[in-house]
Amino acid sequence: MASGWFSRGSSPQTPPDVQVQFGNSKPDNIYLTSNNTGPPPGTSHVDTTHSIPHVHSPSLFDVGILKDTLAPSFGLHSGLAIIAWGAARYTGRLEAKDWLWPSGQVVNAWWSAVGRKVFAGLTLTQALSRLSWHERLVLSGVTLWGGRLFYRIAKRSIARGKDDPRYEEVKKEEDFWTKSLFTTFIPEAFFQMLISLPFTAPFRHEGAVLTGYHPHIQMLAVGIFSTGLALETLADHQLDKFKAEGGTGILREGVWSIVRNPNYLGDALVHLSFIVMLYGSDMLAPIELLGPLANYCFLRFFGGDKEKEAHQTRRYSQSQPEKFAELEQFKSEKNSFFPRAEEFTNKWLWTVLGLGGLGVVVEETLRTLH
Repeated sequence: MASGWFSRGSSPQTPPDVQVQFGNSKPDNIYLTSNNTGPPPGTSHVDTTHSIPHVHSPSLFDVGILKDTLAPSFGLHSGLAIIAWGAARYTGRLEAKDWLWPSGQVVNAWWSAVGRKVFAGLTLTQALSRLSWHERLVLSGVTLWGGRLFYRIAKRSIARGKDDPRYEEVKKEEDFWTKSLFTTFIPEAFFQMLISLPFTAPFRHEGAVLTGYHPHIQMLAVGIFSTGLALETLADHQLDKFKAEGGTGILREGVWSIVRNPNYLGDALVHLSFIVMLYGSDMLAPIELLGPLANYCFLRFFGGDKEKEAHQTRRYSQSQPEKFAELEQFKSEKNSFFPRAEEFTNKWLWTVLGLGGLGVVVEETLRTLH
């Protein structure tokens, strides 16, 4: 495809045979016309003696983004959170919110990109055909990420047959279930609204974007995504294998020798890749930067590795002193989230980077054949 398809003169949401013309410099005379027809009756062709009317570039907190993206996204995630809360309260398993985390974001992405168009009267085929390659790439990426994580969570939950041990302690708090809707489920819905911005706002919001078509940055984005997804997948696979083989203590081999929480680092890389892709594809609005930032904050300071290691510390210090000592040693040797400089000699770091490069080759091949 020609790069003009992705330039601001022909945005990914506008088919290449549609152009904007101005009857005069009044905003109410703006209309769309195909390349094969003239202007509507009663209007003139483009008047080059008049300047194109100034279009306001929305600020970060412009009411437009609140109305067309943030509000409907929060409404969707809140509604799903209430359903998950009801299921969790009925079953007594708080981990219902974990099932919702990836699935809710994938649902929001598909509704924003495709579902709204089908609801407006297009067929599914028509809605999909109107997506540019880069929009399909973003949508495919979030689907791969969310589908893999949902499968992982559901499989582990079903096999365990009971709630995640991390949640047993918090459920003992007085009147927990009544409060949990507002202390756990709705706050997580708010985070999901922010995190999903890079794969909802591009399909909903016609705000100001950072311009420029950058093929090499797109390749970098695919590499970051593939590296993150490979890191997540390998971390979960190696942990499952470690437990299945009767491993005791703390897993410190494979990608777990890079950082203490490689699965969370992989998740952060995946979400970072979306805004890099949007920038390289001329689709990044500044507000979408909140997506990976919110995801990082959630993983580091609210859930993710903070919640996991706090649980491990309480559990091991009380009942498994040897494992607690091993955990403390692990903390002294490896960072929680970002690799130390010495990890550049770690073969597993180069393995996941190599898989990231392989992802770039696959995407470039598919793009060429498209």
